[in-house]
Amino acid sequence: MDGLMNIVQGILGVGASVMLPIIIFIVGLVFRVPPKKAIISGITVGIGMIGINLVINLLTTSVGPAAQAMVARFGLNLTIIDAGWPAVAAGTWAQPIAAVMIPVILIVNLIMLAMNWTKTLNIDIWNYWHMSAAAATGYIVTKNFIFGIFCGIIYTVIVQIVADKTAPKMQEYYGLEGVSFTTGSAQGYALIGIPIGWVVDKIPGINKLDVKPETIQKRFGIFGEPMIMGIIIGAFLGILGGYDFAGILQIGMTMGGVMFLMPRMVKILMEGLIPIQESAQKMLQKRYGDREIYLGMDAALATGAPAALATGLLMVPITLFIAVILPGNRVLPFGDLATIPFFAALVVPSRKGNILHSVISLTVVITLALLMATNFAPVLTQMANGIVEFPKGAAEISNLDTGGNILNWIFLKLAELYNMVF
Repeated sequence: MDGLMNIVQGILGVGASVMLPIIIFIVGLVFRVPPKKAIISGITVGIGMIGINLVINLLTTSVGPAAQAMVARFGLNLTIIDAGWPAVAAGTWAQPIAAVMIPVILIVNLIMLAMNWTKTLNIDIWNYWHMSAAAATGYIVTKNFIFGIFCGIIYTVIVQIVADKTAPKMQEYYGLEGVSFTTGSAQGYALIGIPIGWVVDKIPGINKLDVKPETIQKRFGIFGEPMIMGIIIGAFLGILGGYDFAGILQIGMTMGGVMFLMPRMVKILMEGLIPIQESAQKMLQKRYGDREIYLGMDAALATGAPAALATGLLMVPITLFIAVILPGNRVLPFGDLATIPFFAALVVPSRKGNILHSVISLTVVITLALLMATNFAPVLTQMANGIVEFPKGAAEISNLDTGGNILNWIFLKLAELYNMVF
C-alpha cells in the first residue's frame, strides 16, 4: 500500500502542466492522432494549463487577503475555519484508501464508456480526489474499507452522469466543444443551484432582469467591458476590506487583469484539445455511428467566461455576510472563497450567463453549504489532522469545496446510517 501511495504521490507531485500533456499525448495516440500532432496538442494543453494556473494564483493571492481583511474589519468570530480545498485534498491523499481509488475510478470510467453508459472520458486525474474524498469519508466514519470503496465508486458514477447531462448547455455557453466538467465541487453546487435557478427564473419581476455581460456592455458601454467589470468588482472587495486608496486601485487592476487574461489562457488550452476531440469523434463515428465522446476537464475552464468570474467574485462578500447571520453556522469562510467561481461553473450556463440569477441561486446554495460544512467539520478535521497545519486559532476545520458539497455530504450521511444499521 505504501508503494502504491508513493507512486500516486509521485504522479500527482509533478503537477498538471507536466502530466496533462503526457495524458493528452497518450489519448491522442489511442484516437489515432498522428504522433507529431499529438505531441503539439499535449504541449499546447500544458502551456494553457500553466497560464490558467498563473491567473488562478493571481486571483487567489488577491481575494484571500481581501477576505481576511473583511473578517478582521467586521470582527467575525466563528469557531470552524474554512481551510480550503488544498487542505482537504492533502488529507484525502494521505488516507490509505485514496491510492486504491485512482485505478478504481479509471476502471469504472472505462467500463461505463465501453457499455455506453457515459460519454465522458475523465482525464482530469487531479480532481479524482473528490471521488477519493467520498471513499475516505466512508472509510473514516465506518472503519470499513470495502464500504469506503463502494462510496467512491458510486460517487464516480454520479460524476460521469452529471458531466454528461450538463455538458450540452455548458459547451454551448462556454464554447468548449467536446468537453464536460468532471469536478465534483462544481457538480455538487450545480445539483442544487440549477433547480433553484429554474425557480428564480419563474419569479415575477426578477425573471425580466437580464444582467449578462453582453447586456451590461450594451447598456453601460465601457463599464460593461469584462476588464472594467473586474476593476469595479475588485475595487468593491478592496473597499469592504478597508484598503487604502492605493490598495483599492491595486486589487481593482488585478481583478481586471484576471477578467482579461483568463479567457485567453482557456483559448490556448482549447487549441490543444481540438485535434484530440476531432479525431475521437471521427473514430467513434466510424465504429458507433453518431456516438459522441467528451473529455472530462477541470471546471477552472469556466473562469474564462466573464459571467462566471463576476458571479464568483460577487459571492465573496455575500458568503461572509451569510456566515455571520446564519443560525447554526459555525464555519468562517476563508480558504475556498477564491474557489467560488468554480462552484458557479455549471450554474451560470443554466442561467444563460445572467449574473443576477446566478448570484441569487448561489446565495441559496451557499446558505445550505455552510450548514453542511458545519456538520462535516469533525470528519474533515480527523481526515486532515497531522497532515496539514491548521489555521491559527482553529479548533476544527472544514471547507466549502467538500464539506459544503451536497454530493460529499450525502456520503457522510450514508456512512453514519451504515454505522446505525450495522
